[in-house]
Amino acid sequence: MELDTISAISTPMGEGAIGIVRVSGEDAVEIADKLYKGQKKLKDVESHTINYGHMIDPKTMEIVEEVMVSVLRAPKTFTREDMIEINCHGGIVSVNKVLQLVLNEGARLAEPGEFTKRAFLNGRIDLSQAEGVMDLIRAKSDRAMNVAMKQLEGRLSTRIQKLRQALLETVAHVEVNIDYPEYDAEEMTLEVLKDKGGFVQKDIENLLQTAQQGKILRDGLSTVIIGRPNVGKSSLLNSLVHDNKAIVTDIPGTTRDVIEEYVNVRGVPLRLLDTAGIRETEDVVEKIGVERSRKVVNDAELVLLVLNYNEELTEADEELFHISKDRDTIVIINKTDLEQKIDLDRVKQLLGNRTMITTSLLEDEGIDELEDAIKALFFEGELEAQDLTYVSNSRHIALLNNAHQSISDALSAAEAGMPIDMIQIDITKTWELLGEVIGDTVQESLIDQLFSQFCLGK
Repeated sequence: MELDTISAISTPMGEGAIGIVRVSGEDAVEIADKLYKGQKKLKDVESHTINYGHMIDPKTMEIVEEVMVSVLRAPKTFTREDMIEINCHGGIVSVNKVLQLVLNEGARLAEPGEFTKRAFLNGRIDLSQAEGVMDLIRAKSDRAMNVAMKQLEGRLSTRIQKLRQALLETVAHVEVNIDYPEYDAEEMTLEVLKDKGGFVQKDIENLLQTAQQGKILRDGLSTVIIGRPNVGKSSLLNSLVHDNKAIVTDIPGTTRDVIEEYVNVRGVPLRLLDTAGIRETEDVVEKIGVERSRKVVNDAELVLLVLNYNEELTEADEELFHISKDRDTIVIINKTDLEQKIDLDRVKQLLGNRTMITTSLLEDEGIDELEDAIKALFFEGELEAQDLTYVSNSRHIALLNNAHQSISDALSAAEAGMPIDMIQIDITKTWELLGEVIGDTVQESLIDQLFSQFCLGK
């Protein structure tokens, strides 16, 4: 494990009121003292204080910046190392100048996520909590932020540790039975295995039940708007985003490519994709857009299918029902402010179990009903339980699925009367898989890969 002193800019680049340069490592205070001029030397001030002064260029002894310097001594810091946070003015030049001075005095430029990685390696947080840090930064809604905050606080870690302890006790019982069969009846060991194994299996199932909602909150629900040209797809995008992001005209085929926007609908983050109108066309550019539209439908988790109240249902409309049949779909009949020409009876035949909403986007009618339908389709009020532990990370979900399979195999083997030492293999595998969630049994290469996805300075 490297123990050198690292530094990076921890605030977004650009103009702003404050910029922060973070330093962590055993030489952090010494390096900062070479550059700082204030009432006291930083090595002489108390920990967890902020100190006013100036940053000086040691070569010219000129004042570079007016700063407030936070001094944080180990172990009560984010990384459990000595840390310095230099608060300076938020311009690009000033922050970079301060960082360069720190690097010139012996600090190394931190890799992406290296501060959080050190917090993990130094035992302050486990791997799931570290991933919660990035989820918190990337949260796109209040609910997503709450889920990430609970993960950062260690709620998932506590649940996983409890399950691993139950498995460890089971393995110990099995080992005693194998090594000292005269003192521990096999029937008793099997009962312990079934009891604790069943507890683990049930709790993993409870965690996985929150996985769909948690993943949606973390990554956003991939939502595609489809329909024939000029039915109101771009108007729908603008209404949901509450801004004129897409060009809206009476000319069919205005949208030539897929437009992507993030929007928060009733606490549900949507990754909203407005597509080119799907129709047969000889226009080369529009044809490429139509093909892209068909492709994104296959990758979508939610389809918003828009029809025109003022036009008769066409074969192209019916084809849209067909290509979206394997996706959660809400059918939106738009332009209800105009004369009805669409055959609603035929629409209802095509609907199946899909939801239908009528709107007049021109008059801003029906959007509230649509937003309620989106929330109900995916959450149905389940998110109101604030005490639930939500699993939102794809890596965690995959590991929990594998762990559930392993413990299920162990319980099935116990029911079938398999030898106790064979059952132990699946129990141990479950224990190891759960350990990968929190980083107890994870490989170093995976740790490096995970932290490389963090932003620089975190």
